[in-house]
Amino acid sequence: MRISPDRQRSRIRERLETIHARSEKSTSWRTGARFLLQLVNRDGLVPVRTRLTREDLLFLSEAREDVAALSQMGLRVLALHRPRQGGGLSSDPHTPLRRCHTCMTSWPCATYRALSEPLG
Repeated sequence: MRISPDRQRSRIRERLETIHARSEKSTSWRTGARFLLQLVNRDGLVPVRTRLTREDLLFLSEAREDVAALSQMGLRVLALHRPRQGGGLSSDPHTPLRRCHTCMTSWPCATYRALSEPLG
């Protein structure tokens, strides 16, 4: 059975919204991870006790799969939206006109900017 494009889009949107909501509710480990890295023993383990909220556990339980899916999606979109020579005349021969390979708008296209801005 084939899923309609609208239903597929809704499912993707739901998954992304769920991932976003879970990540917003969970605790950031950025500063804690720096400290914990110093505690790695010779077996490569960190013997640590910590308190985790329900939201932390929900986020961590799906984080690996979510990150893999998001990175795969990002790589596919990035492969589609890439620069190519736009043709035509340019006033500066060192910076020729470029357009997006997929949407043909001037480079960088809106899709590429939407991908690149959150990632810095």
